[in-house]
Amino acid sequence: MNKPVAPADLRLGAPSQATSTSKPRSDLGTIVIHWLTVVAMVASLFTGLRISADARTAVFAKWIAPILPQGEVWTVHFLAGLGLFFCLTAYVLYLVLGGLLDRNAPRRMRALALPGSTAAARKARWGGVNVLLHWFIYGVVLIMTGTGIALYLGFGGWVVWLHATCALIALGYIAIHMTTHFLYGGWQQLLRLFRPAALTSAAASRKPLLIASLVGIPVITGLAAVDVATRDHLDVRPVNRAPDLAKLLDDDVWKTARPVTIRTMQGINLKDGSGESTVEIRAVRDEARIYFAFRWEDPSRSTRRLPMIKREDGWHLLGDSPFIDDVTTFYEDKFAVIFSTSDAFGSGGVSHLGPKPHPDFPGSRNGRGLHYTDGHMVDMWQWKASRGGLLGEVDDMYIGPPRQPTQNEAAQLNRYQAGYWGDPGDTPYTYNFKLMTPADYKGGPITPLKLPKDHVAMTRAMGTWNDDPNAGTDEGSKWWMLPQDTVDYTAEADANVPVGTIMPAVLITGNHSGDRYDLKGAADWREGHWTLIVSRALKSESKYDASFVPGTHLYMWVGVFDHTQTRHTRHTRPVVMDVR
Repeated sequence: MNKPVAPADLRLGAPSQATSTSKPRSDLGTIVIHWLTVVAMVASLFTGLRISADARTAVFAKWIAPILPQGEVWTVHFLAGLGLFFCLTAYVLYLVLGGLLDRNAPRRMRALALPGSTAAARKARWGGVNVLLHWFIYGVVLIMTGTGIALYLGFGGWVVWLHATCALIALGYIAIHMTTHFLYGGWQQLLRLFRPAALTSAAASRKPLLIASLVGIPVITGLAAVDVATRDHLDVRPVNRAPDLAKLLDDDVWKTARPVTIRTMQGINLKDGSGESTVEIRAVRDEARIYFAFRWEDPSRSTRRLPMIKREDGWHLLGDSPFIDDVTTFYEDKFAVIFSTSDAFGSGGVSHLGPKPHPDFPGSRNGRGLHYTDGHMVDMWQWKASRGGLLGEVDDMYIGPPRQPTQNEAAQLNRYQAGYWGDPGDTPYTYNFKLMTPADYKGGPITPLKLPKDHVAMTRAMGTWNDDPNAGTDEGSKWWMLPQDTVDYTAEADANVPVGTIMPAVLITGNHSGDRYDLKGAADWREGHWTLIVSRALKSESKYDASFVPGTHLYMWVGVFDHTQTRHTRHTRPVVMDVR
């Protein structure tokens, strides 16, 4: 019959000693907490790597992307992080109550200096290695926890790098941890975590596992409660008169509105490539309408959305990845805000990552993921500088359940967007070239739909050209064409346009009907910031829109696009919106 192992030898990661006739064992509490830690860590690491794989600069995460989970991984990632913190808290308390602090005592690392090449000396040294590795992983987990909290609060930059680096270290630690245990005691040492042993009667009487769990659960519940209690609230209070949209923030009405400031990060471009932008939000209402003022950091006024240049062999698009919806060079600045009744992770549950996040619907053309919900509607407003944004229009859109793709979407000729679409109504803009599938586009000539009536006047309206995609455009420049300024493309008309001419790839349709035109706005860029004022009726009967009547309680997220098509900034914590 196997004998129970002495408590001093029951240490997680430093193997238990056993007689020659017994197999190594561990106490039940260690086994339970160990496997809970394994589940939480693996879930946290693999969902975190899926999130990390979305970055263009990711290397390892992209390499293992085929085996990573897909879909709404944000909830699992954050809950796994809380689970890991629970295990860490519970384990420390368990060691104290169980009288097991000696199992990971730093003095055990002295064995690393033992001389000799005997089996006993080697085994003692591997025991010291295991204790050293345990203190190392405790430090790594604490850094991951601290940087994870910082990311959750909106800090990016080096915090993102450190968090991702620690995640890779933790992933490597799993293999090293198993190897060192095997080198200490072979397969039996690895199997000890499937063989429970009893604590001493004195330690068992203190019920260390039960008490550690009962304390650990309130700790993580308290963290969640603190998070909810400290969220930013945007108070929307009534004003006596409506602000003048054209005055932007210079209207005195905005002096009465308390701003909310949000740190957003993990976009692209912005602040020398940091991908970060701080957004300031204000809101007021009168009896009929609500008014928002958004101000965000953006180093340049970018309005050149995939411009077209004429070369000897025809017209070419200036911009990377135009037919996989991932342009990051010549593109317009954009800004998006969503309003949701849900405060779920992943911006109210709309963010689903991976090449095919939903098994019943196609993936996106760029393989990064899709926006959709599990049934509820999320109101989305998107300001697009060149597609009506600087003409006073803000695109009224929504995110809902995924819909079946059209024939062209299934063939990847058109972009499939799952649950992210414009509200019913006319499309306010179109592209000035025939669409192609990713497989068909080789970077060669494309066919325009329209040409300028007067290419000289068009060039003058676009202002100064700069080959640097990060360079801004002139104030008042127009990188779009109106119907009255164009003619249909023909070879004869094209012959009158000289080689080297650049023209916009955006056509404003001039159609303004339907729910899609519920929003009115005004915007301007000055001194490294965009300012956008948006107005809409307080109440909407459309199922695609949120209503902002007094008593409304909504959650809000924003995203900044710095001359990029889809790689916007993000923030995890929602802003709570209270309409007074």
